[in-house]
Amino acid sequence: MSKRDYYEVLGIAKGATEDEIKKAYRKQALAFHPDRNPGDAKAEENFKEATEAYEVLKDSEKRQRYDQFGHAGVDGAFQGGGSADFGGFDLSDALRAFMRDFGGFDDGSGFGRAGGARGGPRTGQNLQVSVRLTLEEIHKGVTKKIKLKRKSACEKCKGSGAKAGTTPTTCPDCQGAGQVRHVQRSLLGQFVSVVPCRRCSGAGRVVTDPCPECRGDGRTDTTETISVDIPAGVHEGNYIPIHGKGNAGPQGGPPGDLIILIEEKPHDVFERHGDDTICELPISFVIATLGGKVNVPTLGGTARLDIPAGTQSHKVFRLRGQGMPRVNTGRSGDHLVRVRVWTPTKLSQEERLLLEKLAEVQGETPEPGKGLFDRIKETFRG
Repeated sequence: MSKRDYYEVLGIAKGATEDEIKKAYRKQALAFHPDRNPGDAKAEENFKEATEAYEVLKDSEKRQRYDQFGHAGVDGAFQGGGSADFGGFDLSDALRAFMRDFGGFDDGSGFGRAGGARGGPRTGQNLQVSVRLTLEEIHKGVTKKIKLKRKSACEKCKGSGAKAGTTPTTCPDCQGAGQVRHVQRSLLGQFVSVVPCRRCSGAGRVVTDPCPECRGDGRTDTTETISVDIPAGVHEGNYIPIHGKGNAGPQGGPPGDLIILIEEKPHDVFERHGDDTICELPISFVIATLGGKVNVPTLGGTARLDIPAGTQSHKVFRLRGQGMPRVNTGRSGDHLVRVRVWTPTKLSQEERLLLEKLAEVQGETPEPGKGLFDRIKETFRG
């Protein structure tokens, strides 16, 4: 199903300011938030749709790409799935985005605690690893092995943080809610703020007899090697999330995510511009003048290029579909070949005599209106 226009989703004009975008999203998010619409699949979809629109339009760079190319310009902006399909934006992503910018408030109805703010073990931190790839690896797709240092659940206490044979107890300060409410009164009315409980750090429970292995944290430092499948055609700055491979949360909290950030290594031969690749190809004066077929290097091997007679230096030829694959589309960009007429530094005696004879016919500059072949014929008639 095709996506709706992001401006239409938020009900704003294309020239809306950052503040207008934020206000429009907040209104939509409050209306469709899962806490206010339990079990309503349509409201959940509307909430995700509004959050996705907000995440693009609030970011000036993404917004510029969207304004120029539409949804195709930001297709890689959301990596909510556990694979490298570059298309997921699930409810957990939407809730995290909402809580990041609007979390921690309470309007008196108890709303605002979704997405991990309820009492319970905290989610572990996300980790980020940069992976540098050659253009050849990006062209084919590649599997990379990554050595990762992370905090994993303590094997001794199974992540609870409590000594074997004991269990954590309900926090007496927040009664297991993980939050405490502060009410302040002023001339402007009553203000209610909800903050994580300081005693249990929002977990809703406390460890009275800590595990000696992890000292009550529920985590230990580990090192592991994981394999990451990187699809063909990724760009510098794309990222791939691996769910559950970040740091484990303290005292049994769920793990965060591992973010694989893509970097491109400079190439000696090829340049990349979006999905197109470019290379420079030296050709001889004879080929440029008379024409002929030449082999052209591409990321996939070599291709044959027909050089027409009279080709000038810096002429650009396009080999369609021989560039970089577009992620998960089955299509590819083009390969651009910029030819440069090569000037030899050493000549045989025969080559020198022929060129000197030609120079006598042409003079210092070629005679306008007369073809090169005509001048060569005149040279040998004389």
